Amino acid sequence: MKIHDLHPAEGSVTRKTRVGRGIAAGKGKTAGRGTKGQRSRAGASIPAWFEGGQTPLHIRIPKLRGFRNINDIQYEVVNVGAISAAIEAGRLEVQKGAPVTVNADTLKQAGLVRRDRLPLKILGMGEVTTTLFVLADAFTKSAREKIEAAGGTAQVIEIPSEPMAALGVEAGSDDAPAPKPAKAPRASKAAEAEAVADADEAPVADEPAPEPEAAAVDEADASADEADAPADNG
Repeated sequence: MKIHDLHPAEGSVTRKTRVGRGIAAGKGKTAGRGTKGQRSRAGASIPAWFEGGQTPLHIRIPKLRGFRNINDIQYEVVNVGAISAAIEAGRLEVQKGAPVTVNADTLKQAGLVRRDRLPLKILGMGEVTTTLFVLADAFTKSAREKIEAAGGTAQVIEIPSEPMAALGVEAGSDDAPAPKPAKAPRASKAAEAEAVADADEAPVADEPAPEPEAAAVDEADASADEADAPADNG
């Protein structure tokens, strides 16, 4: 049994400590507030961030300068020299008579890119010694020039804004997907309310009067019905 194993009995209630009730009570005289000082006085309410009058921490720390551009794009960057070094080390797959394919997946397998969820940008530091087919989100001017000078291709990944025809299908043929029709502009709520009000105020057309021949036929039928009805003996 140790001191930290001791617990009060279930249902027991500890009486509240009565302070300021004499020295014999154990919390008499100063009632646990000490002898002097700001916290010993009545009505002392000191905020948590108060540091006794010295310069607070949030003022001692220098302010951050500049701003964060909300349109800034964070790239995973790779230099063309690092790609050439990975090819020489055998970390990128090389096929005879074909350019070396370089994209985010192959660069991650080669250990040149840590996160493939960020867009890829190719930088121009270093030399290109092999024909490359590079597929990336962005290229610097020097990187594009070095890749193309070595007989390679620098292809930018673009997301089409409209449906495109499949490979081998011309855009104007019947097999190509038809563009979606443009939606008609919807009228504003004010214009719709005015149209409803105009429809309510429009005069209702009177029903056409029955033709004379139809009226004569109706009167003849009514007189025939009266003649056929039995006479009232009462």
